[in-house]
Amino acid sequence: HIEGVTGWSIGEPRRGPGGAAPADNQAEAESLYLKLESIILPLYYGERHKFLEVMQHAIAINGSFFNTQRMVQQYITDAYLR
Repeated sequence: HIEGVTGWSIGEPRRGPGGAAPADNQAEAESLYLKLESIILPLYYGERHKFLEVMQHAIAINGSFFNTQRMVQQYITDAYLR
């Protein structure tokens, strides 16, 4: 994920043992609404071509990871070979 290029993050990165911490639903909701109000919706309604560029970059950069072959291979590896 590249902020503003392939999408937008919500909330703060989680830190703690194993890189995870309990979710703070209130803080994440506030982050979502703030980002929608101040960045995403103005881009969508005001500069549609830039919003579409973000969507195109998301597909171009992340699309190769989200494919059926990789998901089936990962499922077989995780479910049967471990």
